[in-house]
Formats: sequence, structure tokens, C-alpha cells
Amino acid sequence: MRPLFRGSLEGRTKAQESTRQLLTLTLVPGLTARAIAQLAERAPLSEVLAHPDDHADLLPEAGLAVLRTGQAAARAENEGAAAARLGITVIALGDPLYPALLRRIFDPPLVLYVRGTLLAEELAVAIVGSRAASTAGKTLARSMGRDLAAWGATVVSGLARGIDTAAHEGALDGGGRTVAVLGCGIDRVYPAENERLAGRVASSGAVVSEFALGTPPLPDHFPRRNRVIAGWSQAVVVVEAAIRSGALNTARCAADEGRDVLAVPGHPTMPGSAGTNQLIRDGAGLVRNAVDVAQELGLEMPAEAPPPADRLLAALSGDAPVTLEELRERSGLETGALLARLTELELRDVVRRLPGPLFVLHHRVR
Repeated sequence: MRPLFRGSLEGRTKAQESTRQLLTLTLVPGLTARAIAQLAERAPLSEVLAHPDDHADLLPEAGLAVLRTGQAAARAENEGAAAARLGITVIALGDPLYPALLRRIFDPPLVLYVRGTLLAEELAVAIVGSRAASTAGKTLARSMGRDLAAWGATVVSGLARGIDTAAHEGALDGGGRTVAVLGCGIDRVYPAENERLAGRVASSGAVVSEFALGTPPLPDHFPRRNRVIAGWSQAVVVVEAAIRSGALNTARCAADEGRDVLAVPGHPTMPGSAGTNQLIRDGAGLVRNAVDVAQELGLEMPAEAPPPADRLLAALSGDAPVTLEELRERSGLETGALLARLTELELRDVVRRLPGPLFVLHHRVR
């Protein structure tokens, strides 16, 4: 990607000039995205910036002052230069690289800060869920991310602990593309422990934020982050979530935009399943694995796509509990795939995990 503001003013493209104008206005204190949209409807942004007093009714007093003195333009130039030094590109709403699906939501970000590569058109699936996810939930999220990425979908999530991290790592395992949306400035990875993961995500896809450089991860930023995750994607898959959670907020954003909402069921006594079970009760699609998600989306899977756990069920058909190593030998599945299939079957109460650990079909312990 080209760095923002490269070259002289005369050499800038129309998209770069639009980016400069929008970036300037987004950095004006107190000026909301809605007010910027109203300004754009009233006059070209170049005129707004050149003659701010003509639009004083839509500009906050502090914002009007920095526009009059040229401080806003200077701040935008500094922001662009800082972004370029960090290898970050700023993309405005009108840029051809701006994701087409995100462009269509009610309140798309006016600018996106990007590390990595954007694709204007892509089949994207969001995988989200609890930060305090269970081992089973993280294993399933990683399996879904791996398979969907391997089959050509872009996996979108929020780089948070738990389900988000597992989904990104799975997509990387599958050799596919993944996008991480941040609730802070793109130069401040949150949580800090995921800094290395953010670098890997940027290499295979993109890390993005709508927040200015240096913006801290404040609580009210994450609902805005969630609507970007939902808007980027054709579908949102919620793997685990409590009744009050950011993942459910993402699902609501997806439903409001007419995107598919899918959820993994769980045992009714598990707090982490309360949110997903509620989504399913309210009409979300029930999915158990990546195959279910792909079928919901009409995603074409290769002929060798892993079937539901037929080989694993055959390996468990005897009377005695079986070790993980025995299951691996009998089924021929690699360890990662085997653990993912076991998790799916445990979530469906088909398989029971016993101390050891040993595994047995559920009906054999009733």
C-alpha cells in the first residue's frame, strides 16, 4: 500500500486528497462523524476546510478555532507522517480499497488506519466470543478459523483474549487471511500480550482501527469496534458468550445490518453458553463446526474437506474408554483436528471426557 501523503500536493491522487480532508475533520475536537456527514452533504469538504465560519452551526466552538488557525490541518499532516513512519496506511471512506461491505453499514468509519493489506471485496466471516473462554471453546474457535481460512474465507475478529485470539491463530494455521479490528489506536496493541500475533495477522491480512494514533483502549471504544467487525463480515459466528458481553453486541450489530448471525450451542448450565443459547432461541443459526458455517454461507469446500466426526465415532465404538493417543492411531486424524472434533462432540454431548484423560461415547456412561 502507498503511504499517506507521499509526494507533493500536486502529485496526490483524488483518493489521497479525500483522505487528507476526512482525516483533518476526524481529528477536530468535538466534531462527530454525523456532523462530518452533514458537512459533506452541504458542501465539498475542501470548502468546509477553507471557510469553516460558513458552517459554524455544525462545528463545535473548539473545532472552529483549530480550523481557523490551521492547527487541524497541521495535526492531520503530523498524523499522516507518523503513520507513514510506522508503516501504517490511512484509507478514507471513498478510497477504492475501502471494504465494500463495511462501506454499506449505517455509520461506517470515515477513515481506517491499516497495517497490512485491504481487499475491497472478500468473503469474510467474523468469529467472536468470550475473553474468558473455556478450553473447549478456544479449541473449536481455532478449528473453525483454520478450516474457514483454508477454504478461502477471511476470518475477522477483535484480537482480544480467548475466542478472538484462537480464531486468528486458527486462520494463520490454515494459511489463510485474517483481519483484526482494534478498539484503540493501531500503534497500541491491546492486549499487549498479542503484539506478536498482531504482526502475524498484518502479514497475512490486516490489523485495522478507526481510532487516531495513541488512542487508549477505553471501554466505550469497543462497541464501535464491534460494529466494524460485524460490518466487515457476511456472517458473525459467536462461539461462547455470557448474557452481557461484547460478542452479543457484535451479533446485534450484524443483525441490524442484515448479516447472518450464527451461534454454537452449549450446555444450559454453562455461563459461557448462556449468550449463544439465547441467540439460537432468538433465531440465530445453530452451527457446530466450520462445515456448518460454510454450508450456511454457501462457501464451496474442497472435496477433501473434513467430514463430521465419522472416523472419530468409529474409533470410539468399543466398550472401553479410549486415550487420546489411541484415538489418534485409530482415526488417522492429526492431533489438532482430533482435539477439534472431540470438542465438537463434547459440546453436543455425544462424547464424555473422563479423568485420565479418557474418552467414551456418552451413552456408555449413563
